[in-house]
Amino acid sequence: MTNVIEVAGVSKAYGGVIANHQVSMVVPAGGITGLIGPNGSGKTTLFNSIVGFHPIDEGSIKFENKEISKMTVQEIARLGMLRTFQQTRIYGKMNCIQNLLVSIPHRNAKFFDMFTPHEKELTDKAEHLLEYVGLYQKRKLPSGDLSFGQQKLLEFAMALMNEPKVLLLDEPTAGINPTLINGLIDRLRRANTDFGITLFVIEHNMRVVMNLADNIYCLAHGEMLAHGKPEDIQSDQRVIDAYLGAH
Repeated sequence: MTNVIEVAGVSKAYGGVIANHQVSMVVPAGGITGLIGPNGSGKTTLFNSIVGFHPIDEGSIKFENKEISKMTVQEIARLGMLRTFQQTRIYGKMNCIQNLLVSIPHRNAKFFDMFTPHEKELTDKAEHLLEYVGLYQKRKLPSGDLSFGQQKLLEFAMALMNEPKVLLLDEPTAGINPTLINGLIDRLRRANTDFGITLFVIEHNMRVVMNLADNIYCLAHGEMLAHGKPEDIQSDQRVIDAYLGAH
């Protein structure tokens, strides 16, 4: 299996605070990779570095064998790598269909396109994706009226609208009603299978990440602590001590 993301010796500091130190890892193409670690371990910093939100201090980040560590967020997105956030980034006064349409980069550049009739092909695609994530019945409601969990599903559909090769998800189940979590896990798995999207997931819910990911990395104090299959990570004493808590 080829690796779609390759991180080698990446370090990032903010002032005197080291967020990532000599982090190396790979994300296999077509799979689901998990990233865990205690609060402050550097997980979100690593995500931000991979997608171009801030420059790294040293090391290399490659996407499909192309060095991207000096590229902008927009340049990386055009290559096919997107991310979602812990807090949703939606347009609350727009309905769900409009959110999907304006999420397309060329439409985002022409913001007021959302107030004109849209090409039927794009509108049909938006409606299909809303049905895919379970929001079809709410497609014409202002997205600000959705529950937080539904807003996360909407943001997921917005990402799918752009047909990414790789999607980085930062705590997709955080703040979601437990009754919706299984449905979200199922949709993530289906997107991985149906669309062939590689998923790279930060997740604090251990049940979720153990059931979802093919392989898992664990960060602690900005350094890579462990890597392995879910069953290996669950039994790794270093992970238990650093993250799960000794029993």
